[in-house]
Amino acid sequence: MKIGIIVAMDKELQQLQHLFTDGNVVVEKCGIGKVNAALGAAEMIRRHHPDVIVSSGCAGGNGDDIHVQDVVVGAEVSYHDVYCGTSIDQTTVYGQVQGMPSRYKADGQLLAKACRVKCEGFSVHPGLIVTGDWFVDSKDKMRDIISHFPEAKAVDMESAAIAQTCYKYGVPFISFRVVSDIPLRDTDASMYHDFWNTIAENSFQVTKTFVESLYE
Repeated sequence: MKIGIIVAMDKELQQLQHLFTDGNVVVEKCGIGKVNAALGAAEMIRRHHPDVIVSSGCAGGNGDDIHVQDVVVGAEVSYHDVYCGTSIDQTTVYGQVQGMPSRYKADGQLLAKACRVKCEGFSVHPGLIVTGDWFVDSKDKMRDIISHFPEAKAVDMESAAIAQTCYKYGVPFISFRVVSDIPLRDTDASMYHDFWNTIAENSFQVTKTFVESLYE
C-alpha cells in the first residue's frame, strides 16, 4: 500500500518527515490555502498514485470538549467560505460547491481505524472540519463560521479542497488536524504562536500511529 500525506507548511513537514522513512509513505508540502491544497493533492495522485491520501496539519478548534493538542479526525469536511446561491439549484446549501457533495465524508474504513487510534497524552475527536481561505485570528470571524457550522470541531485552510480533489479522482481520503489554538478562547492568535514555540513537538504522533495501523 502506498500512502500520501499532504501538509501545508514547512513546520508541519518538519514534524512529519522524520517520522516516516518507509518509501511507501510519501510526505509532501502543498502550501497554504485551498488552491495550493487542491493542486498538491492532484500532483500527489498524478506522480505517486497513492492508495490513500492523508491530510495532516494544525487547525483552530471549536467546542467545550476540544483542547490545544487534541486531534480532530474529519469524519466530514466542508467549506465555510463557499456559497453558490439557490437561483439555479434550490438544493445547494451553504458550504457546497454546486454539483459537488455538500460534505465530503471520510472513507469509512479509514475513519474506523482512526477512531481506534490510541496515543498516550492525545485525545482524538471524530467530527466536522470546515475549510476556507482565512486564517481565523479573531473571535468575531470564528463566531461567523460557527454560526453556519455550530457542530464543527476544527477550522482549517486545506482539508475540504484535498477532499474534493480525492473525490474527483476516486482516492480514499481522511484528514487529521492537531488543534493549535481555540479562537473563541484566544486573543491575537497567541495560542497559535505558543503552540509552535512550546508544544508542537510530537503533536503529529497520532498521524504516525494511524498510518502504521494501515499496514496491520
